[in-house]
Amino acid sequence: MSTTQDARQMNEDEAAEFAEQVFDKARQGDAAMLQRLLEKGLPANLRNHKGDTLLMLASYHGHLNAVRVLLEHKADPEIRNDNGQSPIAGAAFKGDLPVVQVLVEHGADVEGASADGRTALMMAAMFNRVAIVDYLLGRGANPHARDAKGITALGAAQAMGAQDTVAQLQSLAG
Repeated sequence: MSTTQDARQMNEDEAAEFAEQVFDKARQGDAAMLQRLLEKGLPANLRNHKGDTLLMLASYHGHLNAVRVLLEHKADPEIRNDNGQSPIAGAAFKGDLPVVQVLVEHGADVEGASADGRTALMMAAMFNRVAIVDYLLGRGANPHARDAKGITALGAAQAMGAQDTVAQLQSLAG
C-alpha cells in the first residue's frame, strides 16, 4: 500500500470509529453531546449499518432529551430502519409515552406503520401499553388497520395475552 492509501484507510477507520461513538451517544441519551455535534454539522439523519438513525436509537432507548435535541435539529421522525421500523413504533414497543408524544408533536405519523404494516398502535397494544394506546387513539390512530397478515391491534393484543389493551380495544368495537 502506498502512503496515500494507508492514510485514506486510516481516515476511513477513524471515521467509522467516530460514527460508532456518535451512535453510542444516541443509545446512551447524551443530549448535550448530540447538541454540540449537531451544532458543528453532524447530519441529524445519520444512519448506521442497520439503517437506524440517531433518532431511532434515542427513541427506542427512551431518551426524551436526546430525542428533543435531534428533532430540534430537523431529524426526520419518519425515516425507517432497514427492517422498516419507525421511531414511534420503537417507542411504543418500549412503552415510552413521553417519547411517543414528542415524536407525534414533531410530525411522526401516528400510525407509524412498518414495512409489514404493523402500526405503532399494534405495537403498544401487543405489549399492554394502555396509556400509549389511549394517546394514539386520541391522535387519530386507526384501531381497524391491519398488518400484512390481516391482524388488527385488537388481534395483536389478543395473540400476546395483553388483557388490559384487549379490554380497551374491545370497548371501541362495542
